[in-house]
Amino acid sequence: MFSGKNQRPAVRIDTLVGRNTEISGDLSFSGGLHVDGTVRGNISASNGPESMLSLSQHGVIKGEIRVPHVTINGTVEGDVYAEQRLELGAEARVTGDVHYNLIEMTVGATVDGKMVHKPVGPILAISHQKSAQDSTPVSPRNAST
Repeated sequence: MFSGKNQRPAVRIDTLVGRNTEISGDLSFSGGLHVDGTVRGNISASNGPESMLSLSQHGVIKGEIRVPHVTINGTVEGDVYAEQRLELGAEARVTGDVHYNLIEMTVGATVDGKMVHKPVGPILAISHQKSAQDSTPVSPRNAST
């Protein structure tokens, strides 16, 4: 019933860039986009946080990616901005900075750039300072047995 793994939402692919297809120019989409071919241009999602991009091991993107949910198992030459979730598969090769909220990275994936955590929502500060009561030393005479 409970598996302990994060359940991924069902993905509906609305747009497919086929393996023998090359697009030159920026691409804006809504819903789900799967890329098996090559895109030379920036890719962005035009609607809400449910948009998703998946790049197969055969796919190549030469440009910036700005999509809430991104799954990469191919080659990206450009910065990646995943506001919600980023998954890097074993064959993922990213040359550029990666900005993410939540990341899952499989052994074998490579990133040649900075990895920048950008959490969604407020960040709560946690203090690690000890109170005056916590810093009182315990001597053998005061220790209870």
